[in-house]
Amino acid sequence: MSVTTPTLTEDGPELPTDETPTELSQDKIFHVLQTQRRRDALRYLKDNEGPVEMRTLAEQVAAWENDTTVAALASDERQRVYIALYQSHLPKLDKEGVIEYDQSRGVVERGPLAEQFDPYLEADADAGSDVVSDGDADASRWIQYYRRTTAASASLLAAAWLGAPFVASLPGQVLGALVVAVYAVIATAQVALQ
Repeated sequence: MSVTTPTLTEDGPELPTDETPTELSQDKIFHVLQTQRRRDALRYLKDNEGPVEMRTLAEQVAAWENDTTVAALASDERQRVYIALYQSHLPKLDKEGVIEYDQSRGVVERGPLAEQFDPYLEADADAGSDVVSDGDADASRWIQYYRRTTAASASLLAAAWLGAPFVASLPGQVLGALVVAVYAVIATAQVALQ
């Protein structure tokens, strides 16, 4: 975005007519925020003060989109987001005065109108993080139950195979029924508690 300086006149500073407005309408704000990629880009810029490399921004947005880490991103996942941000989303945000995007240097930073988007970005981040973290915590807890049960079942069967004193005396059907019963109890509890 090009920055123009006001011209001084006898009546005070005179702003050029093509100057970016100091406030956007609510319709314009919602239009800018209509895509998740733009919201993610603005959220990243809000959390990282000062200029950031466009590549770093694109990688983080791609990681959020693919629900993974930057290190675990596939090349095509990075490229798909990078191209869309480079060609479409960042130029649009720059044109509206929301960011300052130096496409030739690959540098992006918050612009003069960025603060108007902050309340919407906070609400978006809060809504998304509550759902994800609650679901992740619940899923993680059940995964731990299943992992522990699998380890205990494997140990029990290994002990029977190796001829451990008490376990080896149990018939195979009893051991199998015991393992199945434990998984049935966990699965039933998971369904009942969700």
